[in-house]
Formats: sequence, C-alpha cells, structure tokens
Amino acid sequence: MKTAYQKVNSLTATQRAYIAGIIDGEGTITLTVKQKGGTRHLAVTVSGTESSLMNYLPKVIGAGRITNKKVYKLNHSQAYTYSIYSRQAIDLLNQIYPYLLTYKAKRAKLAIDKYVSVTPRNGKYTDQQRIAKVEFVKKFLDILPK
Repeated sequence: MKTAYQKVNSLTATQRAYIAGIIDGEGTITLTVKQKGGTRHLAVTVSGTESSLMNYLPKVIGAGRITNKKVYKLNHSQAYTYSIYSRQAIDLLNQIYPYLLTYKAKRAKLAIDKYVSVTPRNGKYTDQQRIAKVEFVKKFLDILPK
C-alpha cells in the first residue's frame, strides 16, 4: 500500500551528520504559513549560492524541492532554497536529530514529539486540536538561539 506522501531515503550516519551540519549552519527548522490565512506547517529549509550543495540535498534525501531566489542586483550570485515540509520534514528530522548541536535540536525534538499529533492530515481542526496547535506553535517559536 502506497503512503500519501513520499518517504525520505534512509540516510547513512555520515549523510545524517553532514546534513545536520548544513541545517545547523545554513538552514532553518521553523513553522511557516504556505498560504494566506492557513495554519503553520513544519518546514526545514537551507539557502545558499552553491548549486552543487543544493542539488545534493534532494538527491540524497529523496524528497523536497529547490527554488531559485530572485537576483536583484547584477553583483549578487544566484541563490537557491531547498525546502521540505510537514511529515517529510519529520522523517528527515528523525534521522538527523541526534547530530544537531544548536537550538535547532530542541525545535527538531519538539516537532518529532508533537507536530503530527497537533496537525490533522485533512486540515480540519476540532476546537481542542486548534488550542493544542496554538500552544505547540508558541512553544516551538519560543525556542530561539542563545
């Protein structure tokens, strides 16, 4: 039976550590709104100008996508953003969490432990689920760098 979303690849220990380092240094683990008025979704992103690194991420992880950022000035390099969302992001975080060293480790752990339980797949929240999601979002976004 096929899952409703594509699972990420099983990563080697070296790949897990390397990707965790990239996310610790150049990435974000956050909650983002994909559409106006929508609820927040878990997002793991990495931005940079090194196209070979950006292409490495979806190839090795097996999920996510790369977008080009707009270049506003001629002397600026082309920049890219790799993004992976929601349950795919949880799959990735489950693998790299032990290797994260910054405040992002706390965000990853909270997302792993609570995100799925406060985010119904159909997007239809009961009053209790909505309250739980608001509490989760606040707790998550309160985890900041020290």
